[in-house]
Amino acid sequence: MPTIMPIYGTRPEAIKMAPIVAALKESDQFACVVTVTGQHRAMLDQVNDLFGIVPDHDLNILKPGQSLSAIMTRTIDGLDRLFKTDKPDAVIVQGDTTTSTAAAIAAFYHGIPVVHVEAGLRSGNPLSPFPEEANRKLTSQIASLHLAPTSTSKANLLAENIAEEDIVVTGNTVIDALLETAQKEVAFSDPRLENLAASGHRVLLVTTHRRENQGNAMQGVGRALARIADAEPGVTIVLPAHKNPIVREAVLPALEGKPNVLVIEPLPYGEFTRLLSISHLVLTDSGGVQEEAPSLGKPVLVMRDNTERPEAVLAGTVLLIGTDEDRIVKEVDRLLNDREHFDSMAQAVNPYGDGLAADRTTHAIAELLGCGVRISEFEVPQQVPAAVV
Repeated sequence: MPTIMPIYGTRPEAIKMAPIVAALKESDQFACVVTVTGQHRAMLDQVNDLFGIVPDHDLNILKPGQSLSAIMTRTIDGLDRLFKTDKPDAVIVQGDTTTSTAAAIAAFYHGIPVVHVEAGLRSGNPLSPFPEEANRKLTSQIASLHLAPTSTSKANLLAENIAEEDIVVTGNTVIDALLETAQKEVAFSDPRLENLAASGHRVLLVTTHRRENQGNAMQGVGRALARIADAEPGVTIVLPAHKNPIVREAVLPALEGKPNVLVIEPLPYGEFTRLLSISHLVLTDSGGVQEEAPSLGKPVLVMRDNTERPEAVLAGTVLLIGTDEDRIVKEVDRLLNDREHFDSMAQAVNPYGDGLAADRTTHAIAELLGCGVRISEFEVPQQVPAAVV
C-alpha cells in the first residue's frame, strides 16, 4: 500500500489539506502519514482540531520573529532528517507558502514525487503577492502532478510548458472544507459576536495581513475603515486582527474609540466561517477569502492591485480595488447603498469548486502511482447555488 505524506504548516494550508487527509484516510488504497511544520502554531492546531487531524510528525519550527529564510532552512533540514527514516511514496504540498516550497525541494532531493495541490495560480508579478508568487512557480518546476483548481490555472501551467498529462483540474479543496464546516453548529467564543449575529445588523468583515501592503498602505486601510465607521453608524465593522504586530500598529490606531468597530482576535476556522456567513460584504487582501466568500454569496472587495484568482473577478463577485484610502471608502459605500450594484456582486456563482476536489485528488494520485485512474475533471457550471448556512 503506497504511503502518502501531506505536508503543511499554516492555517490556510491546513484548511485546504483537511479534505484530502480525510479522503486518504478513508481510502483502502493508501496509508496517510500527516506531517506538519508548525510554520503557524496556534492557528494550525485549531484547524487540525476542528477536522480531527492528529499529525504523525510535527517539525515544530516556529520561533519568534522567524524570517522566510529561517522557515525555509528549518523545514528542509527537518524533512531531510525525516525522509531518511520515513520515506513516503509521494508527498503532497499545498499552494504557495514557504512550507510548501521547502517541502517540495526536500522531497525532490530525496527522489520523492511531489503532488502540488492548488497548482497554477499566477498573478504575473513575483513581488505581489510576496513571497507566494515566486513560491508557487518554484514548486511547479519540481512537481510530478499538478492539481489545478480551475481551467484558468491549468492554462497558466500549459503556458509554462507543463505537460498536459501531468495536470488535473480538481476544483479547490477549500470549497470541500467550507461546505463541510458550514454544516457544523459552531458557537462564537466571543459573546459580542453572538450578540451581533442576533442583532441582524449589517456586518462589514475585514481581513488584512499581506506583506506587500504593510506600512503606509495598511495605515491608509485603517483610516478608510475609520471614515466608513463614521459615515455608516448602522454598520458594524468586524476586524479579526492579524497577530503580526506590524499589521496591528498600522491599522488599529485609527479605529480606537469607534463604537461600531469590533476588533477581535483571529478566529478558529469554524467561527470564521460562521462570521463570513452572517456578513453583508467582505473587504480583504486574503487569497483564500476570495474563494470562500463567493460560495456564500458575499460580495468581496480585494485590497490588491492584482490577483492570482481571476475567476471570481470575471464572474463579478470580486472587485479589485487596491489600497487607496479614498477608493476603499468609495467602493464600500457603493455596496452598502446601491442595492442594484450589491445584488449584481452577490450572485451565488462559485467558479472554484463543487465539494468533490478531494475525491479527484486521491484518484489522480492513484493514477500517478499506478494503482488507479483519474476521474472526470471539475468544470464550472453556469450557476452554482450558494452554500446554505
